Amino acid sequence: MQEACCRAGREANSVRLLAVSKTHPAETIREAVAAGLTDFGENKVQEARVKIPNAPRQAHWHFIGHLQSNKCRDAVELFEMIHSVDSLGLAQEINKRAAQLGKTMPILLEVNVAGERSKFGYPPEQMLAELKAINALPRLEIHGLMTIPPFTLVAEKSRPYFRQLRELKARAEAILGAPLLHLSMGMSGDFEVAIEEGATLVRIGTALFGERRSLRPATT
Repeated sequence: MQEACCRAGREANSVRLLAVSKTHPAETIREAVAAGLTDFGENKVQEARVKIPNAPRQAHWHFIGHLQSNKCRDAVELFEMIHSVDSLGLAQEINKRAAQLGKTMPILLEVNVAGERSKFGYPPEQMLAELKAINALPRLEIHGLMTIPPFTLVAEKSRPYFRQLRELKARAEAILGAPLLHLSMGMSGDFEVAIEEGATLVRIGTALFGERRSLRPATT
């Protein structure tokens, strides 16, 4: 991460490492916190509900998976930021649940920059069209944008999608008349390219924890 920041002429502390801990148990989180990690990402509310109470209090939790409306209350209660808001309706539900809990919820808007049918996320122009309406919701704070580019084994192939998200962020800032703090983009295989293109949050799991563990019991 430091080397990528250096190449991009950025300060090393301008990028936060979000450790993607999904499928890994609470004891792994304790080891990670002891090693200096503080920010963790989960993609299933039900898994996080079991894990978070058993994790160190120093850990900060981000929701990075697809969020269903019926899980919004739990997500708002458990997490400090939601990275995957992809519709006005979902934003309105999060706002409602945040109001009930007396909480202001930082969010990122997930954008499907490649237009992949297999992925969730806003179409870019729809995100821009609904931006002011989401920004008007009193219990939400838009902190930036998030994307997951098409899968590739060649990191450089992700660059155009990261660049597109950075350009969308600039357009969103012009609409809102205010800066957005974060670009959440880049994973284990392409985070250096993402940093070169402006990422402020990189979501890394495999490079930290190894392959994901199965949560299903073994069968014989």
